Amino acid sequence: MSAMVEVENHYDILKNSEGELLVAIKARMGGSERPKILYDGQDQALLYRSVDQTIVLDYINPGVRETFANIRQVLVVELRDDDIVREYMVPVRRVAKLPVPGEIASIAMDALDKIQ
Repeated sequence: MSAMVEVENHYDILKNSEGELLVAIKARMGGSERPKILYDGQDQALLYRSVDQTIVLDYINPGVRETFANIRQVLVVELRDDDIVREYMVPVRRVAKLPVPGEIASIAMDALDKIQ
């Protein structure tokens, strides 16, 4: 099985008055399967959406980085033409450093193998 890595450039991170975050991304085929986000406090995060799909959230807005780095979970909403296709809670794991792009697929597979 080969893991697919996509870069998501057009997404929204919304923050409510309680500091909770919602991440809105474009809808993908298939459902999420044991999703997880890795974040190092910088300008990118990795959303492991399923066993074979990783999404790079490119450019985390500086205004939400501190909140994003300190939350335990986030609501992810997948949209198609402004309609909600699916939504799910995703645990956020703070890491010291995200892997370089060439390592993302193998790390995604290793991480998901450990939780199965």
